[in-house]
Amino acid sequence: MAKDLPAWTIADFIHRGYWWENRGILLLNLYLLIPLLSSTVNGYDSSLINGLQILPMWQQTFGDPRGIPLGLISAAQMVGGLIALPVAPYFSDWFGRRFSLFLGAVVMLAGVSLQATATTLSQFIGARALLGAGLQTELNSAPLLVLELSYPTQRGKLTSIYNSLWYSGSVLAAWTCFGAYNGAKTSQWSWRIPSIVQAFGPLLQISMVWFMPESPRWLISTGRESQAARILSKFHANGYDERDPLVVFEMAQIRYALKMERDTSQVASFLTLFRTPGNRKRMRIILAIAIFSQWSGNGLVSYYINLVLEGVGFTQSSTKAAINGALQIWNLICAITGASLVDKLGRRAIFLMSNAGMLITFSAWTLTTALFNTIHSTQAAKATIPFIFLFYLFYDLAYAPMIVSYTLEILPFNIRAKGFALLNITISLTLAFNQFVNPWALDAIGWKYYLVYCGWLGIELIFVLKYVIETRGRTLEETAVLFDGEDFPAEIELHAGEAATVTMELTRADNRMTDVANADAKTVDDKRSSAISSNHTHELPGLSRADSWVRPSSSGSRPPPLADGGIGVAL
Repeated sequence: MAKDLPAWTIADFIHRGYWWENRGILLLNLYLLIPLLSSTVNGYDSSLINGLQILPMWQQTFGDPRGIPLGLISAAQMVGGLIALPVAPYFSDWFGRRFSLFLGAVVMLAGVSLQATATTLSQFIGARALLGAGLQTELNSAPLLVLELSYPTQRGKLTSIYNSLWYSGSVLAAWTCFGAYNGAKTSQWSWRIPSIVQAFGPLLQISMVWFMPESPRWLISTGRESQAARILSKFHANGYDERDPLVVFEMAQIRYALKMERDTSQVASFLTLFRTPGNRKRMRIILAIAIFSQWSGNGLVSYYINLVLEGVGFTQSSTKAAINGALQIWNLICAITGASLVDKLGRRAIFLMSNAGMLITFSAWTLTTALFNTIHSTQAAKATIPFIFLFYLFYDLAYAPMIVSYTLEILPFNIRAKGFALLNITISLTLAFNQFVNPWALDAIGWKYYLVYCGWLGIELIFVLKYVIETRGRTLEETAVLFDGEDFPAEIELHAGEAATVTMELTRADNRMTDVANADAKTVDDKRSSAISSNHTHELPGLSRADSWVRPSSSGSRPPPLADGGIGVAL
């Protein structure tokens, strides 16, 4: 049974004001824009093919690809990602999160160069595969940096915002294609310019990533605790010393969690993900939500909006491009809204709301599409567009912000990179399946294919009701071990709280001793002044200059660091 919790918890040490008034948190959040940009890069790349399909000059350049050729173009990115994903977590774990982000951005730049200059279908497909490999290498480390560096009270929102920013890239891709089409309808530049714009994100990351701090958890796992403590004290304790109670609390939690992981598991590999009952519970949820994120009907619009809109009578390129652009802006708004609600409503409640809403709105979308295709109802065709927007409202509430954040929250550090890689592998496999099956099924059976998704959405809702658990209100380490037994989260908080309590007691004792020393020094100074005023110029007996120096202290100030640069308490 867990012990009683100590007097001090993390809630006692967090910053209470606006985050932008705290210089450390402000600077940290500016640095976190670098890994957050990875989601925008992902959204741009994933949505680019959707926008290019609408452009006549792209279709003319590559022979108006449909069916299998179009499926190959869309699936090439996933194939490249699948090649990179098994090794990407090892780069993150061996060389650090920043190195993996840098490497992925470099590979992406090479892919962008090939894509923007492609003249044949094979070159374009090769460029897409190279882009996929670089993108997945980058995406394996970027959210880990956000999760493991974020200030404790902002971790949930920032990791949820991370994946929501996918739509910022999607918006940029859609409107870049729209603007290029209006500006150069009959020129090759109408599709090459959107490809060139894709290079800006990786270029910015390559130039800035080495200026940001490394993950403290990765540093501690590799034996560099002093460097991790300096990073936490600078960005979480507003530049104060390494004995700050918040720094001590976080360091103790991370150390104890890593020790527990080492004691209960062997060297981490992909098999470790399924070795213990707790890990199997985690992977059941992670693999399920990975599949749900792509097989909920959203893949129809995300990658084949051209076919979907033509299926309800919209054939003008400018109209389809405008609808696509507006939909991406709508998605971004809905995703950011979902991210802002994760700490207010809780993860489980949002998942339930999302899946129930998708089931209802997709059923209505299926009905209007069926009416248009069977009785050619123009009113049904017009009603399809609002239902698509409503469907994405519910999809974006949960699966845009939480597919990444919820996965990383429930994974312990030693398998976090590999578990996240398996999430991405699963997403890539389901996407690759979608790329081949969706266009073929839409051509073969039309709107009746939508009925398959209606049944699948019902299965998703039942799974979420039974298996998804709430993680709101816990630290990263407490959440990660939630699946291993009821006592483990309490034990981690207990050890961290005890470390903070001991540090607070040492600080108080140190301040009391300093006050006594100051009082003694004041008495000596008074005697010295009295002696000087009596024309006694000799040193007072038993007191030297070194003895009379006392470390200054003021009420409410944090104590200076220990002489050896330590953090006060070692668990």
